[in-house]
Amino acid sequence: MIFKKKVELSEVSGVQMVNGNVAFQGVNLNVYCFVSDGVLIDTGAKSLEKEFQLFFDQHEINQVMITHHHEDHTGGAAYLQQLGKPIYMHERYIEDCQSKANYPLYRKLFWGKRGPFDAEPIKSTFSSRGATWETIHTPGHAQDHMSFLNKETGQLFTGDLYCQERTKVVLRDESIPTLINSLQRALTYDFNEVYCNHAGYLKNGRANLNRKLEYLLELQSKIIVLHNKGLAPKQINKILFPKKYPIVRFSMGEWDSLHMVTSVIKEG
Repeated sequence: MIFKKKVELSEVSGVQMVNGNVAFQGVNLNVYCFVSDGVLIDTGAKSLEKEFQLFFDQHEINQVMITHHHEDHTGGAAYLQQLGKPIYMHERYIEDCQSKANYPLYRKLFWGKRGPFDAEPIKSTFSSRGATWETIHTPGHAQDHMSFLNKETGQLFTGDLYCQERTKVVLRDESIPTLINSLQRALTYDFNEVYCNHAGYLKNGRANLNRKLEYLLELQSKIIVLHNKGLAPKQINKILFPKKYPIVRFSMGEWDSLHMVTSVIKEG
């Protein structure tokens, strides 16, 4: 099996960025890390660790903030801990991260096997060299998902809250109603620029998040209408998402548009 990897470095509005891409059999996955005012936001994947280590070593990192426990965001945490960097994350998965990660084989093939690390519970606010930050609990993609707002610059780091405007597939454990609530919560804060761990820099990020919220609200409404007409989840899925994506087959259904439908029906 040949996995193709590519890494790119960039900088915008004082934020240093590294983006790593892993491609195999028509499936392309990427992930960003960001450094702002001595704060490293997320640590990338173990499969990209060697490439990302060069980025980490180029910058003076005072503290590491984890948006959520998924392996493409925590893969370099053990390395950074060896360097003596303090790591913070939502308390929900701290104990899990102290052990070797357990997730499906295809994710290990793309993202590698995340090593164990220790983290401290994240607080409602924290300080960097020249700014105060606010932590915002934004679950939906994951129960422990956090977003970070630099109150000095108005820059919002959203982890996997956004990813793309018109979401087509999600993980089995994701919740569309919860994600809608999280977007609504995030939009109550004062920001414009958004730094997404998969879409990268979004200059008009508030508008992007608004459009995603509108899309999900409309999608939720359509699902409820079809469900009330007596259609089964698979029938609704076929109507709303007729196209099938390679990640559905490759992940053996862990990623699927069907999970969007079932989460709305279950929680709506």
